[in-house]
Parts: sequence; structure tokens; C-alpha cells
Amino acid sequence: MPRDSSATKARLLDAAFTEFAAHGIAGARVDRIAEIARANKRFIYVYFGSKEQLFDAVLQRAMAEGESVPFAVEDLPGYAGAIFDHLVARPDLIRLRLWRLLERPSATGLEPDAFHHKTAEIAAAQQRGGLTPEMNPADLLAMVLAAAQAWFLASEGTNAEEGSQSWQAERLTQHRSAVVEATRRIITPKNSEG
Repeated sequence: MPRDSSATKARLLDAAFTEFAAHGIAGARVDRIAEIARANKRFIYVYFGSKEQLFDAVLQRAMAEGESVPFAVEDLPGYAGAIFDHLVARPDLIRLRLWRLLERPSATGLEPDAFHHKTAEIAAAQQRGGLTPEMNPADLLAMVLAAAQAWFLASEGTNAEEGSQSWQAERLTQHRSAVVEATRRIITPKNSEG
């Protein structure tokens, strides 16, 4: 019976995502990844080259998933809220990103083309007067993304014992509202503020 290499790769990426999010690169074990994926660990090296390259592939896949949140330059507060919702559903994405910053800062994050496309849309909206012109488009995008992620990086954000979100529904709604309002204030041109 022929092996389905795409299915094996997908299982390895899924297992590696869980392993890297929990343990980082240094703490991740290829034996555990292979066991969870129900694959021979040599396939990790055949398909990905090394544990670090496997991490890069996991990161690219996770960032592509994050790109599934539609970018709406005409509604950046809504965009920030949608990113927040996505991260509530997938808090392991923040952990993976933090491991990247700590252990593999040279790994790709947000794809350069996607980032440039978004900043170009922001620059055009600034030219039309819809967004604050006081900030560079890349800085403005960074601030919107930071607002969307802020609660996950705050000490209240994650219950360290359980490794999962500990917010009650009411508090979650308050956090999301704060993200949306902070983004609205960040993007609003000074002459439009009341």
C-alpha cells in the first residue's frame, strides 16, 4: 500500500505545532512529534530537513492561517477585533510566536508581501484622510496588531497553571471592546477626535 506523503506531512505539521507551542524549539522532541503524528521520525528529516526547518514550516503554516482573518482597511477596529477573536480560539498561536521571538528570530513571520500589501492599503487610506497621517503605515499596522494581541501578553491573559484562557465571557467581551476602542483611537486623525 503506497504511503500518502501529503497526509503524513500534515500530521507531522499538526503534531509539531502542538509540540512547539508547548515546549519551544529547544524543548520540543522529534520522538514525541513522530509518535503523535503516527509517523517514523525519519520523515521529519526527509520532509523538512531539521527540527528548526520543521519549526519554520509550522510557523509559516500558522501565519497563513492567521491571514485567514480578512484585512479591512476601512474597518481596522473590526479587523483588530477579528484577530482578537481568532487568538481567543487559538491561544497556542501566541505561544508559538513567542517561541519564535525567543529562539528563532530569523524565522519568517508575517509574509513580507502580505505586510506590504496591508501597509500600502493603509497609506492609501491615510491619503484619503480616513486614517491618522501622523504615523508611518507600517507603524500604524504594528500598533493595530499589537492592540489585538495585547491581552494575550498581559499577566491576566493566560492562566499559567492550566495553559489556557481563564477569562469569563463578560471579561472576554470587555477585553474585545477595549481592543476595538484602542484601535479606533490609534487610527483616528487628530482633527477628527472629539
